[in-house]
Amino acid sequence: MIHPTAEIHPLAYVEEDVEVGSNTIVGPFCILRKGVRVGANCKFTAYCELRENVVVGEGTTMGSRCTISANASIGKHTTIKYAFVLTDTPNLEQGSVKSVRGIGDNVLIGANVTLMPGFSIGHNAVVGACSQVRADIPENEIWYGSPAKFYKTRETS
Repeated sequence: MIHPTAEIHPLAYVEEDVEVGSNTIVGPFCILRKGVRVGANCKFTAYCELRENVVVGEGTTMGSRCTISANASIGKHTTIKYAFVLTDTPNLEQGSVKSVRGIGDNVLIGANVTLMPGFSIGHNAVVGACSQVRADIPENEIWYGSPAKFYKTRETS
């Protein structure tokens, strides 16, 4: 169900069984695959792809060219800059099983970041631009680099 106050650009592609919350904006050339659930007050700039069964919490924004792999979850009030990729490459030791986790609430992710399969980013974390995340990032921590490494604890109020 697409909420009546949601704005879906005419050049966006939305498959069946998709839910989009109130006041959410889906920009041009975005793709929302089957089973996607997007909360209220979200914004997707352009060329974003949310693959099957992705769940996005309310108030989350994504810059252009973000790809979120199937079955992933993105928390509430998270900001993801452009060219982010959450990958789902199969674990070769487990055949075709794909390991996808997710991103917590109130996270800030810089531009050109890749989150590798099987890892997650905790609530209130920050990931610097051009980072490759190859480990779980705990809540309230700032990480950056390739591979991303711990920088410091984030001050939260």
